[in-house]
Amino acid sequence: MSSEPLVIPRDIIPDVAEADNVSTDDTPEHWTTLKFTWSGKTFELSVADTDRVYDLKTALRDLTNVPLERQKILGLVKGKLPEDQVLIADLRLPAGKKFTLVGTPEGDEIKDPSRLENLPDIVNDLDIDFTEDPAASLAYLNDQRNRRKVKEATEKLKIDMIAPLREGKKLLVLDIDYTILDTRPLTSGLLPPDMCARPGLHEFLEAVYPYYDICIWFVVVFLPVPHLRHHYAFRSQTGWMWLETKLVELGMIGSSRNYQISFVLDKTCMFTVFSQRNGKPWSHFVKPLQIIWNHFPQFDASNTIHIDDLSRNFALNPREGLKIPAFRNAQTPEAMADRELRKLTRYLLHIAQVSDFRTIMHKNWKQVIKLLPGRPGV
Repeated sequence: MSSEPLVIPRDIIPDVAEADNVSTDDTPEHWTTLKFTWSGKTFELSVADTDRVYDLKTALRDLTNVPLERQKILGLVKGKLPEDQVLIADLRLPAGKKFTLVGTPEGDEIKDPSRLENLPDIVNDLDIDFTEDPAASLAYLNDQRNRRKVKEATEKLKIDMIAPLREGKKLLVLDIDYTILDTRPLTSGLLPPDMCARPGLHEFLEAVYPYYDICIWFVVVFLPVPHLRHHYAFRSQTGWMWLETKLVELGMIGSSRNYQISFVLDKTCMFTVFSQRNGKPWSHFVKPLQIIWNHFPQFDASNTIHIDDLSRNFALNPREGLKIPAFRNAQTPEAMADRELRKLTRYLLHIAQVSDFRTIMHKNWKQVIKLLPGRPGV
């Protein structure tokens, strides 16, 4: 690591003041109470005008365990129920509106990870770079619904620490799925975990650990089985029992290596955001770093970096995101020749000296390492 941080050209440094132009409109939201019947029982729920039809369906799922794709909502509106992205306010629902839900609930079984539905962050390769569209990112941040979702996710989240956080360290938020592991052969069992890892994984984590506490954020989810217990007591308990077994076999947890994972988050900490893309409705999941910062105030935009293979996961925090090419087809010659983690190691060690990450733009990380002394190809 060089003794002084590299001077980064001004044209690749974001305008911090512009990026921080987030609305603080705290006007109280208008809520509407609805009543519905399902399976001979009556339920009540409340939705905000800023919610979407998708949020209504999600609330119904939470109350009845009926998956979104099995729900038939009768009597809420005249005719066909509008698309998921439509605002509740546009439905003009009166207080106390009654409707009927029809649908078969899903049991508390483990889902086959190779057949998970509704995972656009894995199976949908459409992506968007929000560093090139700051207006879109600000629209997400200024959206009252999204701010409420961050607050709700913060209140619901219970983080069980695996290793203690260390004073004065920066935070590395690291995606698993196709970022450091080829998820498909891992979840299907086609390859053992150690053969699914991106080349240089352990060396990368050992190199950056002296400077960064490490959070793993993964997407693969399982339905919980309440009667199963596990000594780590992680969120998404059953999913963690499966994933932690894989991580132990991989040597990322419980090994004698010179790094530790501090905590792990899963898809239950993510939520869906809605916008337009090419004139058409578009929705995708996001990983809001503010949830972490709310739990650990020592971390914020000045000392957090989020590494992922999908830029859209950075929608609420584009300046903190660093996109790395997806790692797929583990054990093929092309995959075995992958050197992305070696390059990333050089970059993370270099910026570890930067006091405020808001003064740099991670999008240009490969430009930076080319200017560093040493071999540019590693």
